[in-house]
Amino acid sequence: MVTGTTFLGSAAVGILGVEAYPPGMPPPCPPVSPRSRARDMMAASRTSPRAATWALVRATRPVHLLLILVVDLWGVAIAVGADHPPGVARVALGATALGAAALGAVAMLVVATSVHLANEWADRDTDALTTRTPFSGGSGATVDGDLPEAWLDRTVVASMVAASVVVGALAIGGWMSSSAAGILAVVAVAGWAYSLPPAALSRRGWGEVENALLGGLALPLFGVATVTRPTASTLLAVLPFTLLVFANLLATQWPDRWADAAVGKFTLVRRWSRARLRTVHAVAIVAAFVLVLALPPSVVPTAVRWASLAAAPVAAWAIASFTRDDDPLPTVATMVVFVGANVLARVALALPLVTG
Repeated sequence: MVTGTTFLGSAAVGILGVEAYPPGMPPPCPPVSPRSRARDMMAASRTSPRAATWALVRATRPVHLLLILVVDLWGVAIAVGADHPPGVARVALGATALGAAALGAVAMLVVATSVHLANEWADRDTDALTTRTPFSGGSGATVDGDLPEAWLDRTVVASMVAASVVVGALAIGGWMSSSAAGILAVVAVAGWAYSLPPAALSRRGWGEVENALLGGLALPLFGVATVTRPTASTLLAVLPFTLLVFANLLATQWPDRWADAAVGKFTLVRRWSRARLRTVHAVAIVAAFVLVLALPPSVVPTAVRWASLAAAPVAAWAIASFTRDDDPLPTVATMVVFVGANVLARVALALPLVTG
């Protein structure tokens, strides 16, 4: 993981295509290292065990975990509620399948918690410098001085061990399908590699792409895999959401660009110019809605297609506002409204298939 401070002259920045600091704005370089600043803040605090425990809960990002549950539910609903070609049986969601889906949701929460804690640990330097929003800049549990560093260190290790045990036990014990266990293992390892050295993909320009594939593709496919084997159709069904997750990651990285620059974190938002970012962001969002309209009813049922369009007005707001200010809300709202509408439509299609 890169922890040193790296600054480039304006000429070098221009050559690399990275946006320069605004005129008159000094580089956000503190007199001491961000990591030292975070440690000093925590050492100076007198946090009670109760406050530290609550800070640890904050570090797991409970709201993000809730959204993960929603996306997992969406995957299950896709598996049982999609239109199927003639002669192909639908998946009946009986007690056994419901149990498998519930077990999968719990296992995914364990893995996701370990990934969030690893990210909280790895991004302490950036989070100590950036202006936090509800959607970016970390939970604030460490840099606010509420969570002792020793607590976080031990919890990260414990959560990774717990996630490994859960994935291994489910795979070996046969309590989860091989496809679901395989996807869960990939999510765990790739999620850790996003933040932690030696890979630290989020600091090497690969984080946005990797995270979009994990959150937008692997996560709903895992929900599918808990009740049936994923197919090409189910993969195509979640591609529009994958594109929206990618656009969302660009928007949530944007407010952190100066803090990332200060610690040498080389994200796409740092590598690309403002104009290129706006173009890629807009293309990803428009392509998502084009796919929704273009995919056949066997992949995106008509009811789901119309429900997805509820996010179109929010998407227009997101495209118009991206990079014009530091608020990622419009793009985040696009993603949330899209998946929420999809969940409602898919669940409505799946409910008649629930059996005793």
